[in-house]
Amino acid sequence: MVKEITADEIFIPEEWNEEQLMIRQTCYDFVKQEVWPKLDELDSMKNPELMPKLLERAGELGLLGTALPEQYGGFGTDFNTTMLIAEALGAGHSFAVAFGAHTGIGTLPIFYYGTEAQRNKYLPKLANAQWKAAYCLTEPDSGSDANSGKTKATLSPDGKHYLINGQKMWITNGGFADLFIVFAKIDNDENLSAFIVEKSFGGITMNEEEKKMGIKGSSTRQIFFNDCKVPAENLLSERGNGFKIAVNILNIGRIKLGISCVGGAKETLSMAIQYANERKQFGKSIGSFGAIKQKLADMAAYIYAAESAGYRASQNIDDAVEAYKASGVDEIEAKIKALYQFAIESAIMKILGSEALDFTVDEGVQIYGGMGYSAEAPMDRAYRDARINRIFEGTNEINRMLTVDMILKRTMKGELDLMGPAMTVALELTSIPDFSQEVEEGIFVKEKKLLANFKKIGLMIAGAAVQKYMQKLGDEQEILMNLADMLVEGYAAESTILRVEKLMKLRGEENCQIQKEMAMIYLYRALDKISNAGREAIYSFAEGDEMRMMLLGLKRFTKAEPYNLKNSRRKVADYLLKENKYAL
Repeated sequence: MVKEITADEIFIPEEWNEEQLMIRQTCYDFVKQEVWPKLDELDSMKNPELMPKLLERAGELGLLGTALPEQYGGFGTDFNTTMLIAEALGAGHSFAVAFGAHTGIGTLPIFYYGTEAQRNKYLPKLANAQWKAAYCLTEPDSGSDANSGKTKATLSPDGKHYLINGQKMWITNGGFADLFIVFAKIDNDENLSAFIVEKSFGGITMNEEEKKMGIKGSSTRQIFFNDCKVPAENLLSERGNGFKIAVNILNIGRIKLGISCVGGAKETLSMAIQYANERKQFGKSIGSFGAIKQKLADMAAYIYAAESAGYRASQNIDDAVEAYKASGVDEIEAKIKALYQFAIESAIMKILGSEALDFTVDEGVQIYGGMGYSAEAPMDRAYRDARINRIFEGTNEINRMLTVDMILKRTMKGELDLMGPAMTVALELTSIPDFSQEVEEGIFVKEKKLLANFKKIGLMIAGAAVQKYMQKLGDEQEILMNLADMLVEGYAAESTILRVEKLMKLRGEENCQIQKEMAMIYLYRALDKISNAGREAIYSFAEGDEMRMMLLGLKRFTKAEPYNLKNSRRKVADYLLKENKYAL
């Protein structure tokens, strides 16, 4: 929002090295050979041993411990590579959910916050799937407000163990987990603490498997802790540090969920492309019709933008880790700090990826037509399984409000200068526009000016809203949602334009025409959404001269050159139909 980013500063997926591409191929092969043939069996839940066996098979291939150092049974890959693995497995439907819960929120709390003894005891078993992990945070009366949980932990008089009592719900992998990361309040503490709980400790019971709309193959249980006796040394981190652990681990979960959704969306689009080529109506394939081409191109552009944003952010996290380490910070602490630094981008990616997938499966059903509504065709499962992604890891509404809330809090702390640039934009509104026709040379010159204007719109409205509501802005959730939409769309559009610019420098502009059209399709989508969100926000709190001035500013900042999107979509769709898959 407050600085210009150049194409050279970002990572793009076209820069994967040979080793990373081999890892990705291993994941693709695993999904195609081990998961897809068993999807019906997984969804039936008639074989409760099937999902644990698949996790064990993934463990044999080394896919469960990639984020862990070798000393704990892992491979010690960078964060960006773990994102690539999450994307490649993202088309695994329920398996992707079980994998994400085990390797992320089930394993990483111990790695980031455990003692050395805890890491040595548990991480090797989790890395090879000898033990499976689950994460127990949500309760019947505690969802988005996680710190309001009522599960209690009472320290024994001799200080040797805790007795945990309470109920957790929506616990992924709950039915077969050997280890649980459990959040509870010790005595009457205000904040949660976290515990490593082995199933063998006893005092753990659970309901039958939840009957769900989708991801039917994933185990989801309510779990009850009744005087569950946990050794005192299984307290994770410090007393009262549980909420901090939950928040930081969810940051990882959010960005990885977003990129996993990209993987699912790519496969869904590929199926839609193949069906559009095969399905004949009026004597020709439906892919030859403009209405279908528009859908295919819009799906592809959305996916491309989400992918661009995801890997831009994850490489930023890796770079931040290295910067912290270079300044003398311990490696694990460096990772925690880097994840906090990019928590906003993680929330953006969760929103962007899950909504790109939802858009893709919805249009996929439409392209399949009547067959899209049939349980015999693949869109049925894709549609149902996708819907959960906008809910777990924090609903998209919560994540939207979090993005703005985190920006404002960092501004208040002096970590981010938001009001200075906002005041500069306010002054610009009262100045005479520069109508000079000086021609600038370079790639995407006009488009990058539009991107800069997107940021000005966000600064203009955020600055005015902060001045009006001050500390009470958090109560104006509708405005926060509008601001978040501007932020998400601006970040995605910028990431896509910069990706294609960098690709053009690497491969030559003439070899990147399809990518250029994809970037333009998404840029104009972002333009419409930002314009609408800005107008809604202005209408909701501004009045009189202030409203008129801001609307004029919105009009000025959203002024764009006409662009023939119909031709762009046809070019992109024709390429996809020729390749018979998402080939970007």
